[in-house]
Amino acid sequence: MLKKKAGLLEVVCGSMFSGKSEELIRRLKRAEIAKMNVIAFKHSLDDRKTTEHVISHNGTKIKAFAVHDSNEILKLAHDQIEVVGIDEVQFFPKDVIKIICKLIEDGKKVIVGGLDLDFRGIPFGPMPILMAIADKVTKLKAICIECGKDAQFSQRLVNGEPAKHNDPIILVGAEECYQARCRGCFVIDKVPELG
Repeated sequence: MLKKKAGLLEVVCGSMFSGKSEELIRRLKRAEIAKMNVIAFKHSLDDRKTTEHVISHNGTKIKAFAVHDSNEILKLAHDQIEVVGIDEVQFFPKDVIKIICKLIEDGKKVIVGGLDLDFRGIPFGPMPILMAIADKVTKLKAICIECGKDAQFSQRLVNGEPAKHNDPIILVGAEECYQARCRGCFVIDKVPELG
């Protein structure tokens, strides 16, 4: 029985402003330098600067396809593609896990970036499962805007005040509505139930 080439999964996660997209772009560009066939995706909800690129907060970018349906990833990542990057993977429904597993089964290296926690401090969408099945997880930290410590939370602000626990989960934005905060400076009106 022949063993087929197995792919792998790398997850880059952390809070807002921790450098997730920048690290994803860096890894994809390294693969391009190594003459690998690379394709990048982002969720179509993420239209902050452009839908045609994954762009980091510091301005680095890579061409990407903006998709809404996880199945589009599978259709566009044809046989010649060796490395698949997916930014803001937390925006996709959990069926993206099945798509990612199929890509890995097909021998592709998949690198995903996303928020591990939502604004309430609760594991976000498909991220916990992706982190659990990953071959490699890189958890990045930002700098707390309040005290300067390592920050692992994304504090959502509404009119300058912390958002409420029952506010909508997804609100695409940047500095105008989010801050990086450490555990001590993070504020939410209800303690998250994680069990």
